[in-house]
Amino acid sequence: MVVDFPKRVIHGGTGKRQREKTHKNVLDFSASVNPFPPAIDWNVDTIDLTGYPDDTYSELKDRIAQVFSRDPAGICVGNGSIEIIRAFCSVTLGRTAKNASFFIEPPTFGEYELSARLAGAERTTDPDAAGVCFVCNPNNPTGTLKSRTELLARLDQAKRHGALLFCDEAFIGLSDPRESLAGVRDPGLFVLHSLTKTFSVPGLRIGFGFGDPDLVEKIETSRCPWSVNAIAEAFAMEALLHLDDLEKSRDAIARERDRLVSAIRNLGLTCPPTSVNYLLVECGRKASPLCEALAKKDILVRDCTSFGLPTSIRIAVRTHDENSQLLEALASCVR
Repeated sequence: MVVDFPKRVIHGGTGKRQREKTHKNVLDFSASVNPFPPAIDWNVDTIDLTGYPDDTYSELKDRIAQVFSRDPAGICVGNGSIEIIRAFCSVTLGRTAKNASFFIEPPTFGEYELSARLAGAERTTDPDAAGVCFVCNPNNPTGTLKSRTELLARLDQAKRHGALLFCDEAFIGLSDPRESLAGVRDPGLFVLHSLTKTFSVPGLRIGFGFGDPDLVEKIETSRCPWSVNAIAEAFAMEALLHLDDLEKSRDAIARERDRLVSAIRNLGLTCPPTSVNYLLVECGRKASPLCEALAKKDILVRDCTSFGLPTSIRIAVRTHDENSQLLEALASCVR
């Protein structure tokens, strides 16, 4: 029997693999994490690893609830945001779903489609026919930020057709938190957040979401037990108290982003406006050979072929010196 099983999604963040393979100090511009994260005062040595975490994560949910002014009953947590995406799709688009179809606007993060298909759902090109409408805000890989007003209008549209709106705000802390829907309480809305990007801790998998308590209970049941380990939980407890410090990160990112955009455009490449800590660059040629040429110079960028953009790359904003190294390498490769 032939089974049409979906393939894994291609991701950036391959720096560790390349460093282990080449034994070189590779600069990873394929991973879009905060280059100027707030300092978090925490000590791994004080964390008790002798017992299981509290699988209800009541203390962590109370901290999230306090910071975001939400009811803990409407908060779920997971081993990174992707675990929550998987669990969300399982309970909303799985075998018991009344409408197992979903809508996305490409190019966007590939895990929505993969998770939905793993749950048995089919993609529709009509948002009014979908059971779940996914939106990434700001979008990955374009960096486009939709306004809160626009998203609330989309929520109303989804509700008129009995659909759920899933809003992924993994990067909003590095963009403009004023546009967030995290404070909106509506049974038709689910909002996803992550600490990975904002605090530059991709090695610690910690995500959380806001939704209707009934939906959250199902997601919590669907996820694996003890999926947030004690170290990640301890970091999250402290990091959540430093969200206001991200304003300095956003300012520093904006300065370096503007410098990168100007320099990249001077190389004859197209770089649309972006609101966050990564740039989508149209190269006017197939991206794969350019990525390979940069890799030989120990610079990793994201080949956007998997997003359906075979002539584009995505570049993270990093520190001033690192960005200068990128620009030097890029200039030599596009001549």
